[in-house]
Amino acid sequence: MHASSAASPLNGRKDARHARPPRRREPAEEPAEHERFACYLQALEAVAEADEADLVAAVLRDQDMTMADSAACRHLDRRAADLLTGPAFTAWARTMTEVFADRDFLTLRLREWTLLRTIALGKPWTAEDLTSASDWFQRTATTMRFVVTRGTQPAGRTRTHPPRTKRSEPSAATPGSAQLT
Repeated sequence: MHASSAASPLNGRKDARHARPPRRREPAEEPAEHERFACYLQALEAVAEADEADLVAAVLRDQDMTMADSAACRHLDRRAADLLTGPAFTAWARTMTEVFADRDFLTLRLREWTLLRTIALGKPWTAEDLTSASDWFQRTATTMRFVVTRGTQPAGRTRTHPPRTKRSEPSAATPGSAQLT
């Protein structure tokens, strides 16, 4: 058998001259739920406060519950962050609680935003509030621009580390050891 007649890895053909060009794929159309998601986010960004609850409720009636929850959650996160320490948060949260009544995930997220507000305002909270919260809450609480200070440190995932200490030069009495100051 001649080397030239051996099949090449190109489409099982003998050589590249006979290889088929790769098929050109037409750009896929954006799935309808992606388009609705983008429209919902845009509408939620621009909605008047008086119409917000009705619009969020309409979004949550979408046939794609996962997409609807995602759009509502993005809106919830944006609005809660904007209102977090202001006086309008409480009434807004009360209204959203009614809108989210049958959506466990959104209800939990709103409850955790309320806990973040409690901490930000320096109001009382318990260690169990923090340790029973979601990983999202844990990450968010550590990146917020307020400092959590308590007489007792909560146990669990949320914890503080001891302050850094400077190391002094090794002492002559114990070569190779460092003393913490």
